[in-house]
Amino acid sequence: MQNSKAIGDETEAKAIATLVEAGYTVSVPFGDNDKYDLVVDDGTLYRIQCKTAWPNKAETIRFNTHSQTTRNGSYYEQTYQGTIDAFFVRDPATETFYWIDAADATEQKMELRFDGEIDHHSINWARDYEFTGEIP
Repeated sequence: MQNSKAIGDETEAKAIATLVEAGYTVSVPFGDNDKYDLVVDDGTLYRIQCKTAWPNKAETIRFNTHSQTTRNGSYYEQTYQGTIDAFFVRDPATETFYWIDAADATEQKMELRFDGEIDHHSINWARDYEFTGEIP
């Protein structure tokens, strides 16, 4: 089983490949101290935080919209509010990416639903965020 750092590195590498393949210029900030993992350029610069989703309930995936760290034995969580422009989320089960504007994201975790019997404005439908090669 991979550790969370290796999983994140794999997602970031696949994100770069996906974005470059779609024709975007991608820059990687030097060091690990920035809140964003990538900068995507299509004439506008987007600060991107890459995340790996996991299956949650039936027909949904979930990802963290906050960072988690441990320092000196204490646990810390921080949101990305004001520090990124979008999340680029990978579903490892399908190798699909989702582009979620930071303004659309919740503060702790976010769920994307693939199917359901009801349609409600509070449901985040995966199809609405699926990355098809164009930045929304």
